[in-house]
Amino acid sequence: MLLRRAFYRRGWLATQRLPVPVVVIGNLTVGGAGKTPLLLSLAETLRARGLRPGIISRGYRGRSDSVMEVNATSDPALAGDEPVVLARRSSCSVFIGRDRVAAAQALLAAHPDCNLILSDDGLQHYRLARDVEIAVFDSRGVMNGWMLPAGPLREPIARLGGVDAVVLNAAASPAPTFPCPVFRMALDGEMLYRLDQPDIVCRAAELAGQRLHAFAGIGAPQRFFDTLTALGLEFVAHSFPDHHAYRRAELLFSADALLTTEKDAVKLAALDLPLPVWVLPVTATVNPDLAAFILEKLNGSSSA
Repeated sequence: MLLRRAFYRRGWLATQRLPVPVVVIGNLTVGGAGKTPLLLSLAETLRARGLRPGIISRGYRGRSDSVMEVNATSDPALAGDEPVVLARRSSCSVFIGRDRVAAAQALLAAHPDCNLILSDDGLQHYRLARDVEIAVFDSRGVMNGWMLPAGPLREPIARLGGVDAVVLNAAASPAPTFPCPVFRMALDGEMLYRLDQPDIVCRAAELAGQRLHAFAGIGAPQRFFDTLTALGLEFVAHSFPDHHAYRRAELLFSADALLTTEKDAVKLAALDLPLPVWVLPVTATVNPDLAAFILEKLNGSSSA
């Protein structure tokens, strides 16, 4: 990994720069750390400040081998679950591709009004030149601090010396020392919606007293279960692997209703589950103002 990065830094492997700025939101650790809600928050905030961002993603665990545009009705088995969530929740164009340069070029060709690319993950995709790098950590931190396969790290901790900012999602206070500005992110969610009728919403308190089963196939399922507990709900918890492709038989619980995440919910439409499924969307709040920091980097600093 160090040699590969050195080859790119010395120009022996070529990077490709796009005609618009690129902001990469990624992590050093495997597994989810909260990149998707952070990216959604940034996309919304940057749009409110006059930019027209587009989103690119690898489409992890999706079957597509080519670049494709993702929309709210795309098949998550083809496009990946996270890109479908991004397409549904954001007002941005979303393209996927294992080659992120090709995905970004296709997005810009289809939507020439786009003037900023947000890359979902991609810290290690060095062929795509970037202007701002953001690394996200959750409460698990760097764990044992070892690289794969002995630990959870994709790159050495020293890689943080090259990023522009670190975002800590629900991390303990005080924050560890990092060689760059540190931002704190909190995920908030209280209103749930019915999977089969999204216009039907309720507060968590309205589900109290029901026999509930909650399931999650995300990087850190316990984080979802802790959120439900904080909302006052009692339930039986079921953890699945990240990006799990559900089978109907796995979710036939004896209950009054099921609870799940947005990332899981996009994969359930074809299962025809007999129980009501309530979905909890979350919204990221970041302090201090990360969008303002990004704009300052883009407007006042040379490219990374």
